[in-house]
Amino acid sequence: MQHIRIPRKGPSAAISAPRPTRDAAEAALVEHYPALVRLAHLVLPPSLGRQRRVLAAHAVVQRALPRGGPARTGSLPRPRGPREEAHAWLRARVVTGALTARELRPAALALPRVTGLRLFPRAGGGDELALDRALAAVAPEVRAALALTVLEGLGPEETAALLAGAGVAAPDLALASAARLRATVPGDPAALLRGPEFDPCTVHLRPTDLLRRRRRGRGAVLAAALLLAAVPVAGALWPDAPAPAAAPAGSVAAPAADPAALLRADPERWADTSRVDFTAWPARGDRTADTALLGRALTAWTGDAVRKETAPRTSATPPAGPPALLYAGETDGAAVVLLHDGVRLARYTEPPAGAPVLVLARADDADVTTAASVVLARTGAGTRYLLAPWIAEAGVRDLAAPAVAARELAVAPDGVTPPVPSPPPAGTGGCGGTTVLQLRSSARIVEDHAFLVADLGGLGPAHLSWTPLPAPGIPSRQPREATGPLGLAAWARSGCLLGPLRDSGVRSVNRWEFAEQPLPERAGRALWVCARAETWEGTGRADVVLETPAARAPATVRPLLSVPDTAACGRFGQDVLAGGPWTAPSGARYLLAAGSRHVVGITADGAVRARAQGRVFAARAPGAGGTVLDGRLADGGVLRGWTAGG
Repeated sequence: MQHIRIPRKGPSAAISAPRPTRDAAEAALVEHYPALVRLAHLVLPPSLGRQRRVLAAHAVVQRALPRGGPARTGSLPRPRGPREEAHAWLRARVVTGALTARELRPAALALPRVTGLRLFPRAGGGDELALDRALAAVAPEVRAALALTVLEGLGPEETAALLAGAGVAAPDLALASAARLRATVPGDPAALLRGPEFDPCTVHLRPTDLLRRRRRGRGAVLAAALLLAAVPVAGALWPDAPAPAAAPAGSVAAPAADPAALLRADPERWADTSRVDFTAWPARGDRTADTALLGRALTAWTGDAVRKETAPRTSATPPAGPPALLYAGETDGAAVVLLHDGVRLARYTEPPAGAPVLVLARADDADVTTAASVVLARTGAGTRYLLAPWIAEAGVRDLAAPAVAARELAVAPDGVTPPVPSPPPAGTGGCGGTTVLQLRSSARIVEDHAFLVADLGGLGPAHLSWTPLPAPGIPSRQPREATGPLGLAAWARSGCLLGPLRDSGVRSVNRWEFAEQPLPERAGRALWVCARAETWEGTGRADVVLETPAARAPATVRPLLSVPDTAACGRFGQDVLAGGPWTAPSGARYLLAAGSRHVVGITADGAVRARAQGRVFAARAPGAGGTVLDGRLADGGVLRGWTAGG
């Protein structure tokens, strides 16, 4: 269990603001308690887990009250009036306490204390999860700078002075990092941080595992009794028992290859952590105690005697330390061991006939969706998955049939699914990659969060999301889950784009509808779509599709153009301009083009020479030849466009 220290005094720093009276401080604490607790919660380390972080936030604020005689705190910006002095003093104490939290004995968290219940703030959607992950990746002083400027409304100078008084060595760097984080995360950080997802005063309550607590309580009493009874007996039987002899040099295996050193997460850790990924998976399966099998799996990873298969851009080097055990059991007659070293997944398989094989794939920076399932085995009967412990419901659906409800999967108690039909290999005719899993997370970590994942080869299925066209006058939308009727209908038209992505290390695919265009000759309206496939290493592939009324059947949708190794159509490439040929029902040929929301003008040069105001472009294309597209952005910049075949 992780514990923290809540310091009672600020650092010995520059002194400028006197401590208020206890009555004034207590009145300010009561008045501003929710804001102070939210501030402490944001600064405290997410590694504490959700419950301990909530309790620690309340403890930091409650321990901020002055004790004893007159005292002063660290360097503070002077408040504007007497009524704000106590609040400013408490705010500085709270920031100092949250920044200097350390591990200590359980007594440090004697107040408040909760037994038998788990409590945690409400879980949010995609924007909230993205912001939470971004906050967890930065230093505490950066979180403090963001909270002080966004939530408390302090200016840069006031924030820098407060951070310096709290012992931060480089407050200017913390402010700069907070500004960069605020500019890069999706959505409005100010609105998100003020939402219930980051409010430790509005929490959900769930019981802990009552049966386990009862067993542990009885087990602790029995163990203590046995220990007391055994000590005198042991002393009588072996009064001069020597210390164990040291093992001969070289007889002990390296920690990374020692089954006894394998890491095993607590079965309930996933429900009490802000890091919902493979590090929260417990060890499951009926052979987790089979040290011989585990030893062979570790030896396969640390040695060269077993054939190794690696996903694209995945290292095959041995783990630096003991990996975590996620699964060990029998799957379709084969012994399977699944390991995780914090960066990679390793699946060791001993088939009924043939040589063992070790498969390695990257899994760094996984999240609640990309760490939700792992492929255990592929056979002629289909694909078996091991689902994350936070998956409460699982079903399978065909993307080409969006109106058909997902077929429920009967998942075994250890998280293994029955065989799921595998998509046909790419190039065998038809449309590969349209069979997907529809998963729903447990209400213990997130409310009503369902999502799609598709088997694209390798160990981890890819997360499928959808970004629809924004309504006029509404800011651009963020990727959302594609489990609703509109999202499923959209992916029904893009399912054929998944087949060519197989075995390329893809972690997620987002279908982004970036423009709508009226077609010439009153032929209807077309939708411009960019499907971005993100790999585990960060590179991406963009497939641009022009969906016309005459070509929206899944079997007929093909990319107009594909761009490898690009940031376009993603978080760091939000401006796009694409064009290509289109033949009208009359037989006339046109060059069509469209840009994303910041494009305000399009110019074509080459075989087609024309110009258009706005985000869409259409011009007759009488002959063959290349055309160069340039887009004018709202800020005055120029965006070079893509053209099919150019």
